[in-house]
Amino acid sequence: MSLNKDANKKKKIGLISIFLLLVLLLSACGKTTTAVDINKEETTENTGTTKDDKMKKISTVNGEIEIPVNPQRIVAEEYLGSLIALDVIPVGAPELTINNYYFKDDLTGVSDTGVYGKPSVENILALSPDLIITANGDNYEMLSKIAPTIVIPYGDLKGVHEELTYFGNLFDKQEEAEAWLLDYDDQIADAKAKVDAAIPVDASFSIMEDGGKTTWVYGDNFGRGGQPVYQALGRKPPAKVADEIMEKQWAEISEEIIPDYSGDYIIMTSNNRTVEDFKADPVWGSLPAIKNNHFYVWPEERSWYYDPIAVLAQLEELTTWLTNLEK
Repeated sequence: MSLNKDANKKKKIGLISIFLLLVLLLSACGKTTTAVDINKEETTENTGTTKDDKMKKISTVNGEIEIPVNPQRIVAEEYLGSLIALDVIPVGAPELTINNYYFKDDLTGVSDTGVYGKPSVENILALSPDLIITANGDNYEMLSKIAPTIVIPYGDLKGVHEELTYFGNLFDKQEEAEAWLLDYDDQIADAKAKVDAAIPVDASFSIMEDGGKTTWVYGDNFGRGGQPVYQALGRKPPAKVADEIMEKQWAEISEEIIPDYSGDYIIMTSNNRTVEDFKADPVWGSLPAIKNNHFYVWPEERSWYYDPIAVLAQLEELTTWLTNLEK
Protein backbone atom coordinates (compact mmCIF):
# COMPACT_ATOMS: atom_id res chain seq x y z
CA MET A 1 0.00 0.00 0.00
CA SER A 2 2.78 2.43 0.85
CA LEU A 3 4.23 1.89 -2.60
CA ASN A 4 0.86 2.68 -4.18
CA LYS A 5 0.52 5.79 -2.01
CA ASP A 6 3.97 6.93 -3.04
CA ALA A 7 3.14 6.27 -6.65
CA ASN A 8 -0.14 8.16 -6.41
CA LYS A 9 1.60 11.01 -4.64
CA LYS A 10 4.27 11.21 -7.32
CA LYS A 11 1.55 11.05 -9.98
CA LYS A 12 -0.31 13.99 -8.39
CA ILE A 13 2.90 16.00 -8.10
CA GLY A 14 3.64 15.23 -11.72
CA LEU A 15 0.17 16.37 -12.81
CA ILE A 16 0.47 19.55 -10.79
CA SER A 17 3.89 20.22 -12.31
CA ILE A 18 2.53 19.65 -15.80
CA PHE A 19 -0.43 21.95 -15.05
CA LEU A 20 1.86 24.69 -13.77
CA LEU A 21 4.11 24.27 -16.79
CA LEU A 22 1.11 24.60 -19.11
CA VAL A 23 0.02 27.78 -17.32
CA LEU A 24 3.47 29.24 -17.71
CA LEU A 25 3.60 28.25 -21.35
CA LEU A 26 0.17 29.71 -22.04
CA SER A 27 1.17 32.90 -20.25
CA ALA A 28 4.36 33.10 -22.26
CA CYS A 29 2.46 32.41 -25.48
CA GLY A 30 0.06 35.19 -24.64
CA LYS A 31 2.94 37.62 -24.24
CA THR A 32 4.60 36.38 -27.43
CA THR A 33 1.38 36.79 -29.37
CA THR A 34 1.03 40.36 -28.15
CA ALA A 35 4.63 41.12 -29.14
CA VAL A 36 4.13 39.57 -32.56
CA ASP A 37 0.97 41.62 -33.10
CA ILE A 38 2.82 44.83 -32.24
CA ASN A 39 5.68 43.85 -34.50
CA LYS A 40 3.20 43.16 -37.29
CA GLU A 41 1.75 46.62 -36.87
CA GLU A 42 5.20 48.18 -36.97
CA THR A 43 6.14 46.05 -39.97
CA THR A 44 3.00 47.15 -41.75
CA GLU A 45 4.28 50.68 -41.39
CA ASN A 46 7.92 50.10 -42.23
CA THR A 47 9.01 46.81 -43.81
CA GLY A 48 7.75 43.57 -45.30
CA THR A 49 4.07 43.97 -46.25
CA THR A 50 4.93 47.50 -45.37
CA LYS A 51 3.53 50.89 -45.80
CA ASP A 52 6.29 51.19 -48.39
CA ASP A 53 4.78 48.24 -50.22
CA LYS A 54 1.19 49.34 -49.91
CA MET A 55 -0.31 50.47 -53.18
CA LYS A 56 -2.70 53.25 -54.12
CA LYS A 57 -4.58 53.99 -57.29
CA ILE A 58 -4.09 57.24 -59.20
CA SER A 59 -5.54 58.57 -62.43
CA THR A 60 -3.13 59.18 -65.30
CA VAL A 61 -3.29 59.76 -69.05
CA ASN A 62 -2.96 55.99 -69.35
CA GLY A 63 -5.93 55.34 -67.10
CA GLU A 64 -5.99 54.32 -63.47
CA ILE A 65 -2.77 52.67 -62.28
CA GLU A 66 -1.43 51.36 -58.97
CA ILE A 67 1.72 52.85 -57.51
CA PRO A 68 3.50 52.41 -54.15
CA VAL A 69 2.21 54.65 -51.38
CA ASN A 70 5.77 55.40 -50.35
CA PRO A 71 8.13 54.62 -53.27
CA GLN A 72 11.76 54.16 -52.32
CA ARG A 73 13.48 53.70 -55.70
CA ILE A 74 12.21 56.28 -58.16
CA VAL A 75 13.46 56.74 -61.68
CA ALA A 76 12.63 60.30 -62.76
CA GLU A 77 12.92 60.84 -66.48
CA GLU A 78 11.40 64.27 -65.93
CA TYR A 79 10.29 66.67 -63.15
CA LEU A 80 13.54 66.37 -61.20
CA GLY A 81 13.31 69.92 -59.84
CA SER A 82 9.96 69.32 -58.18
CA LEU A 83 11.19 66.10 -56.61
CA ILE A 84 14.31 67.80 -55.24
CA ALA A 85 12.22 70.68 -53.87
CA LEU A 86 10.26 68.08 -51.88
CA ASP A 87 13.44 66.24 -50.82
CA VAL A 88 12.59 63.22 -52.95
CA ILE A 89 15.87 62.15 -54.55
CA PRO A 90 15.53 59.52 -57.29
CA VAL A 91 17.90 56.61 -57.89
CA GLY A 92 18.08 57.31 -61.61
CA ALA A 93 17.57 60.09 -64.17
CA PRO A 94 18.75 61.00 -67.69
CA GLU A 95 22.24 62.43 -68.01
CA LEU A 96 20.83 65.74 -69.28
CA THR A 97 18.86 66.34 -66.09
CA ILE A 98 21.55 64.95 -63.80
CA ASN A 99 23.76 67.70 -65.23
CA ASN A 100 21.08 70.38 -64.80
CA TYR A 101 22.93 73.66 -64.24
CA TYR A 102 20.68 74.55 -61.31
CA PHE A 103 20.71 71.39 -59.20
CA LYS A 104 23.38 68.97 -60.41
CA ASP A 105 25.09 69.17 -57.00
CA ASP A 106 21.96 67.66 -55.41
CA LEU A 107 22.15 64.60 -57.65
CA THR A 108 25.57 63.22 -56.76
CA GLY A 109 25.31 59.44 -56.88
CA VAL A 110 22.13 59.37 -58.97
CA SER A 111 22.55 56.86 -61.82
CA ASP A 112 22.34 57.74 -65.51
CA THR A 113 19.30 56.16 -67.21
CA GLY A 114 20.39 57.07 -70.72
CA VAL A 115 19.76 59.73 -73.32
CA TYR A 116 17.00 62.20 -72.45
CA GLY A 117 13.82 60.97 -74.15
CA LYS A 118 15.40 57.61 -75.00
CA PRO A 119 15.86 55.78 -71.70
CA SER A 120 18.01 52.66 -71.53
CA VAL A 121 16.05 49.57 -70.50
CA GLU A 122 19.23 47.94 -69.21
CA ASN A 123 20.18 50.95 -67.08
CA ILE A 124 16.72 51.24 -65.56
CA LEU A 125 16.33 47.50 -64.91
CA ALA A 126 19.65 47.53 -63.04
CA LEU A 127 18.20 50.10 -60.62
CA SER A 128 15.17 47.94 -59.64
CA PRO A 129 12.82 50.94 -59.50
CA ASP A 130 9.45 50.78 -57.77
CA LEU A 131 8.16 53.88 -59.61
CA ILE A 132 9.00 55.63 -62.88
CA ILE A 133 7.99 59.20 -63.71
CA THR A 134 8.19 60.53 -67.26
CA ALA A 135 6.78 63.16 -69.58
CA ASN A 136 7.22 61.00 -72.66
CA GLY A 137 4.23 58.76 -73.35
CA ASP A 138 6.06 57.11 -76.27
CA ASN A 139 8.08 55.08 -73.76
CA TYR A 140 5.15 54.03 -71.59
CA GLU A 141 4.77 50.44 -72.82
CA MET A 142 8.44 49.73 -72.31
CA LEU A 143 8.78 51.46 -68.94
CA SER A 144 5.53 50.15 -67.45
CA LYS A 145 6.84 46.59 -67.86
CA ILE A 146 9.67 47.48 -65.49
CA ALA A 147 7.70 49.33 -62.77
CA PRO A 148 4.50 51.38 -62.31
CA THR A 149 4.93 54.34 -64.64
CA ILE A 150 3.30 57.77 -64.42
CA VAL A 151 3.20 59.76 -67.65
CA ILE A 152 2.70 63.51 -67.15
CA PRO A 153 2.91 65.04 -70.64
CA TYR A 154 5.04 68.12 -71.08
CA GLY A 155 2.94 71.22 -70.41
CA ASP A 156 0.07 69.47 -68.61
CA LEU A 157 1.14 71.03 -65.33
CA LYS A 158 0.74 74.76 -65.88
CA GLY A 159 3.51 76.33 -63.90
CA VAL A 160 5.31 75.93 -60.60
CA HIS A 161 2.21 75.95 -58.39
CA GLU A 162 0.49 73.16 -60.29
CA GLU A 163 3.67 71.11 -60.47
CA LEU A 164 4.61 71.33 -56.80
CA THR A 165 1.02 70.77 -55.70
CA TYR A 166 0.72 67.68 -57.90
CA PHE A 167 3.87 66.07 -56.56
CA GLY A 168 3.09 67.13 -53.00
CA ASN A 169 -0.14 65.15 -53.27
CA LEU A 170 1.55 62.24 -55.05
CA PHE A 171 4.18 61.78 -52.34
CA ASP A 172 2.01 62.83 -49.39
CA LYS A 173 4.15 65.93 -48.89
CA GLN A 174 1.43 68.53 -49.06
CA GLU A 175 2.84 70.58 -46.17
CA GLU A 176 6.32 70.65 -47.68
CA ALA A 177 4.91 71.73 -51.04
CA GLU A 178 2.83 74.46 -49.46
CA ALA A 179 5.80 75.80 -47.47
CA TRP A 180 8.03 75.79 -50.55
CA LEU A 181 5.41 77.64 -52.58
CA LEU A 182 4.88 80.27 -49.89
CA ASP A 183 8.60 81.05 -49.96
CA TYR A 184 8.52 80.97 -53.76
CA ASP A 185 5.66 83.49 -53.85
CA ASP A 186 7.53 85.79 -51.46
CA GLN A 187 10.59 85.76 -53.72
CA ILE A 188 8.45 86.39 -56.81
CA ALA A 189 6.67 89.32 -55.17
CA ASP A 190 10.02 90.85 -54.23
CA ALA A 191 11.45 90.39 -57.74
CA LYS A 192 8.29 91.71 -59.42
CA ALA A 193 8.31 94.85 -57.29
CA LYS A 194 11.93 95.53 -58.27
CA VAL A 195 11.31 94.97 -61.98
CA ASP A 196 8.10 97.01 -62.01
CA ALA A 197 10.02 99.90 -60.48
CA ALA A 198 12.72 99.66 -63.16
CA ILE A 199 10.80 98.72 -66.33
CA PRO A 200 7.55 100.20 -67.73
CA VAL A 201 4.66 97.94 -66.81
CA ASP A 202 3.30 97.92 -70.38
CA ALA A 203 6.66 96.98 -71.98
CA SER A 204 6.42 93.83 -74.11
CA PHE A 205 8.77 90.86 -73.83
CA SER A 206 9.79 88.16 -76.31
CA ILE A 207 11.20 84.76 -75.39
CA MET A 208 13.31 83.46 -78.29
CA GLU A 209 15.85 80.83 -79.27
CA ASP A 210 18.47 81.18 -81.98
CA GLY A 211 18.48 78.42 -84.58
CA GLY A 212 20.84 80.04 -87.05
CA LYS A 213 18.71 80.33 -90.18
CA THR A 214 15.52 80.13 -88.17
CA THR A 215 14.26 81.46 -84.83
CA TRP A 216 11.86 80.00 -82.30
CA VAL A 217 9.54 82.04 -80.14
CA TYR A 218 8.02 80.63 -76.93
CA GLY A 219 5.12 81.16 -74.56
CA ASP A 220 4.84 81.00 -70.79
CA ASN A 221 5.23 77.24 -70.27
CA PHE A 222 8.01 76.09 -72.57
CA GLY A 223 11.23 77.02 -70.78
CA ARG A 224 13.79 79.50 -72.17
CA GLY A 225 12.70 82.05 -69.57
CA GLY A 226 8.98 82.04 -70.29
CA GLN A 227 8.02 80.99 -66.78
CA PRO A 228 9.95 83.70 -64.92
CA VAL A 229 9.09 86.45 -67.43
CA TYR A 230 5.45 85.74 -68.23
CA GLN A 231 4.24 83.84 -65.17
CA ALA A 232 6.33 85.22 -62.31
CA LEU A 233 6.85 88.81 -63.47
CA GLY A 234 3.48 88.99 -65.24
CA ARG A 235 4.92 90.43 -68.46
CA LYS A 236 3.30 90.04 -71.91
CA PRO A 237 4.41 89.20 -75.46
CA PRO A 238 3.88 91.76 -78.26
CA ALA A 239 0.11 92.23 -78.56
CA LYS A 240 0.08 91.33 -82.26
CA VAL A 241 1.26 87.76 -81.61
CA ALA A 242 0.35 87.26 -77.94
CA ASP A 243 -2.68 85.01 -78.51
CA GLU A 244 -0.81 82.78 -80.94
CA ILE A 245 2.23 82.40 -78.71
CA MET A 246 0.31 81.71 -75.51
CA GLU A 247 -2.07 79.24 -77.12
CA LYS A 248 0.42 77.22 -79.15
CA GLN A 249 3.37 77.92 -76.78
CA TRP A 250 5.89 78.02 -79.61
CA ALA A 251 6.38 79.22 -83.17
CA GLU A 252 9.15 78.79 -85.72
CA ILE A 253 9.62 82.05 -87.57
CA SER A 254 11.60 83.13 -90.61
CA GLU A 255 13.94 86.09 -90.77
CA GLU A 256 11.36 88.24 -92.58
CA ILE A 257 8.86 88.24 -89.72
CA ILE A 258 11.28 88.54 -86.78
CA PRO A 259 10.22 92.20 -86.20
CA ASP A 260 6.56 91.13 -85.74
CA TYR A 261 7.53 88.82 -82.87
CA SER A 262 10.07 91.11 -81.24
CA GLY A 263 9.06 92.93 -78.06
CA ASP A 264 10.56 95.90 -76.29
CA TYR A 265 12.76 93.41 -74.42
CA ILE A 266 14.09 90.14 -75.84
CA ILE A 267 15.39 87.14 -73.88
CA MET A 268 17.40 85.05 -76.37
CA THR A 269 18.78 81.53 -75.97
CA SER A 270 21.89 81.04 -78.06
CA ASN A 271 24.96 78.86 -77.63
CA ASN A 272 26.86 80.36 -80.54
CA ARG A 273 26.11 84.08 -80.80
CA THR A 274 26.76 86.95 -78.42
CA VAL A 275 24.95 90.27 -78.04
CA GLU A 276 27.61 91.85 -80.24
CA ASP A 277 27.00 89.24 -82.94
CA PHE A 278 23.30 90.07 -83.00
CA LYS A 279 24.03 93.80 -83.09
CA ALA A 280 26.19 93.29 -86.16
CA ASP A 281 23.45 91.36 -87.97
CA PRO A 282 21.45 93.59 -90.41
CA VAL A 283 18.06 92.19 -89.34
CA TRP A 284 18.61 91.82 -85.62
CA GLY A 285 20.64 95.01 -85.34
CA SER A 286 17.71 97.03 -86.64
CA LEU A 287 15.36 95.95 -83.81
CA PRO A 288 14.54 98.55 -81.12
CA ALA A 289 15.25 96.03 -78.35
CA ILE A 290 18.83 95.59 -79.54
CA LYS A 291 19.36 99.26 -80.31
CA ASN A 292 18.21 100.10 -76.76
CA ASN A 293 20.32 97.33 -75.17
CA HIS A 294 17.16 95.56 -74.03
CA PHE A 295 18.50 92.27 -75.30
CA TYR A 296 19.68 89.36 -73.11
CA VAL A 297 21.56 86.31 -74.37
CA TRP A 298 22.09 83.16 -72.33
CA PRO A 299 23.02 79.55 -73.19
CA GLU A 300 20.59 76.64 -73.29
CA GLU A 301 22.13 75.08 -70.17
CA ARG A 302 20.61 77.98 -68.20
CA SER A 303 17.43 78.64 -70.18
CA TRP A 304 16.03 75.26 -71.17
CA TYR A 305 14.95 74.13 -67.71
CA TYR A 306 11.52 75.07 -66.41
CA ASP A 307 11.33 73.25 -63.05
CA PRO A 308 10.61 75.19 -59.84
CA ILE A 309 14.26 75.41 -58.78
CA ALA A 310 15.39 76.59 -62.21
CA VAL A 311 12.58 79.13 -62.47
CA LEU A 312 13.61 80.78 -59.20
CA ALA A 313 17.25 80.95 -60.25
CA GLN A 314 16.31 82.30 -63.71
CA LEU A 315 14.04 84.87 -62.09
CA GLU A 316 16.92 86.12 -59.97
CA GLU A 317 19.25 86.29 -62.98
CA LEU A 318 16.79 88.17 -65.18
CA THR A 319 15.75 90.50 -62.36
CA THR A 320 19.40 91.47 -61.84
CA TRP A 321 19.75 92.21 -65.56
CA LEU A 322 16.53 94.22 -65.84
CA THR A 323 17.10 96.30 -62.72
CA ASN A 324 20.65 97.16 -63.74
CA LEU A 325 19.78 98.45 -67.20
CA GLU A 326 20.41 102.11 -67.86
CA LYS A 327 17.15 104.02 -67.96
